[in-house]
Amino acid sequence: MAVPLLDLKAQYATIKEQVLKEFSEIADSQYFILGPKVEKLEKEVAAYCRSNFAVGVTSGSDALIISLMVEGIGPGDEVITTPFTFFATVGAIVRVGATPIFADIDPVTYNIDPAKIEEKITARTKAIIPVHLFGQSADMDPIMEIAKKHNLIVIEDACQAIGAEYKGRRVGSIGDYGCFSFFPSKNLGCFGDGGMVTCNDPEKAKLLKIFRNHGQSGTYMHDYVGGNFRLDALQAGILSVKLPHLDSWSEARQHNAAEYDRLFAEAGLLDKVSLPKKAAYPVRHIYNQYCIEVADGKRDALVAHLRGIGIGCAVYYPLSLHLQHCFAALGGKEGDYPVSEKVTGRIMALPIYPESTTAQRKEVVDAIAAFLK
Repeated sequence: MAVPLLDLKAQYATIKEQVLKEFSEIADSQYFILGPKVEKLEKEVAAYCRSNFAVGVTSGSDALIISLMVEGIGPGDEVITTPFTFFATVGAIVRVGATPIFADIDPVTYNIDPAKIEEKITARTKAIIPVHLFGQSADMDPIMEIAKKHNLIVIEDACQAIGAEYKGRRVGSIGDYGCFSFFPSKNLGCFGDGGMVTCNDPEKAKLLKIFRNHGQSGTYMHDYVGGNFRLDALQAGILSVKLPHLDSWSEARQHNAAEYDRLFAEAGLLDKVSLPKKAAYPVRHIYNQYCIEVADGKRDALVAHLRGIGIGCAVYYPLSLHLQHCFAALGGKEGDYPVSEKVTGRIMALPIYPESTTAQRKEVVDAIAAFLK
């Protein structure tokens, strides 16, 4: 049985008529950039994330960049973040001219370890970007305490975690900014690129809207050098159709994760692979990814084997960012962040999308068992 890593067509089939209706309305209106559809989605996402404001932007990557820009963070400034995340987290820091400073990760959640942050703070530090990786929140209380103590901005990279919770609070509503991606493979994905920034401060929300439109405060009047970070109406319309389904899709992912846990245990594989773990603090994990760790240097061979028999899988992420060639000038070297480096050699993601079936998950686990035993 072939098992895809992700099947977007299965989800689309359930909402096709609503999406086509949105297409028709937008085509008839000929209102393609920002406008009523984007304003509607912004209100819906703000309510869903339990934040006061939400500002639609072009992508999750640009959500990070614009948040840094609004805070005036640039050359000479430092931003503390994790070495184990998608490239865009660190790319955004470099794009605005600031310097990324890494703190190693917690081995349970794979998120930045708060205990490693404070030792990285200098007079040049301006912000912390914790990442809620794979759909599970970072430990935000100690991060916020450190930020308050040192007068730092906190930008939550929640690009993989819309709807995730930390001690009953939705991610993206805790820090100064929350950044979300609507890339098609996300739990809430559009039909291309799209993103959102949430915040609770009305002045920050106002500036985000100015910066996303080339820094215009009025027609052709520019108070700042912003960028073209405007969300398309078409993507907003699609996301408004999808958002009411998001909780049920996240619950399906949680169910699928629990079923994987059971199947791995029944297959006697718990000494061969490490399964995803929940944080010690209360969370709502929405499983953008279900990642296992494979020991003894067998991960890459297992990935090749599964792909060879038609089972989708992926490696998120194969190299810590401090070791990426494009960041060589930062002076990172092997051994700097041992937890991150260990995980990058062992981790792999399995199909977890909501429409996947029990039979498919059993096929995946049986194939892993046949290879590892």
